Amino acid sequence: MNNKKKKSKRILLISLTLSVATVGSILYGLADRYLIPHVEEVVAQPSTAAAISSSASGRQSAGTTKTAATNTSTNTESAASTASAEATSDDWNYKSDNVNISIKQVETGTGADQITYYVADVQLKDASNLRTAFADNSFGRNITEHTSEIASANNAIFAINGDYYGFRNDGVVIRNGTLYRDEPARDGLALFGDGTMKSYNEEEVAAEDLLAQGVTNTFSFGPVLVKDGTAVQDFDNVKIDTNFGNRTIDEANPRTGIGIISPNHYVFVVVDGRQQNYSRGMTLNEFANLFEDLGATEAYNLDGGGSSTLYFMGRVVNSPGGKGQERGVSDIIYVGE
Repeated sequence: MNNKKKKSKRILLISLTLSVATVGSILYGLADRYLIPHVEEVVAQPSTAAAISSSASGRQSAGTTKTAATNTSTNTESAASTASAEATSDDWNYKSDNVNISIKQVETGTGADQITYYVADVQLKDASNLRTAFADNSFGRNITEHTSEIASANNAIFAINGDYYGFRNDGVVIRNGTLYRDEPARDGLALFGDGTMKSYNEEEVAAEDLLAQGVTNTFSFGPVLVKDGTAVQDFDNVKIDTNFGNRTIDEANPRTGIGIISPNHYVFVVVDGRQQNYSRGMTLNEFANLFEDLGATEAYNLDGGGSSTLYFMGRVVNSPGGKGQERGVSDIIYVGE
């Protein structure tokens, strides 16, 4: 009888040990996939970027837009004077010989149906003023910083979050003319050196061909919002990833998107959301129709939700994350002198 009890205890102990080891292995696998940073390549900053002073407020997000604009005018003027000796600026505008940026806040609806979003009209003399940057200047998985931190480190005048490429293993990632990942998976966006942009099917166009055509940057998120001047309408059950926690993104959510009106004339939109009586967010149909109304001939949806952030002259303009707190992202799109 004692031998049977001892044998049962041994079996139980072995079972518990195996269970703990299995759970530990699963948890480590999840942490490795979604939490532990994996640097694949360190990337040098573009040498053409001019210096903009990075005040402490430039690394903090604003609780509300109007408060941010009121409290940071001194920092904005300081950043503008450093960015370009010929530049003029205020809390919502920046103008130099190379860059013209105008940002406006728009509120529609009331109560539970209110939407608050920000439109940045950006006109550039040359496409080289539109750049991208990685968190911590490193390409890889789970490497994140706040949009404002990446922007400040790269002397950005204006910036938005990118496609959060580091959350997934697939997609075509070309940044500042360098190919970092070539795993075709979805409809992507290509920015060209001549100041144009267009969407494309990653599985139909080779990365080498994109580079040969003069593509400087690609983004792999989506969906495409506007094609040939017309808003896309069919967003039923749109999904971007097959990763853990994936779900449809067609409901009202915070949004970030990029559109183009003409060569070197871009329009960026960041929509706040999930904030009662301030902004519910936008559906994809609403987002696509907005870009069409703004005159975009092409437009593309970037990473949204808690990532949606708009940075301008040392401050975060919108109220990201539902609490005015930025979420770490893997990359940004920005404008510099």
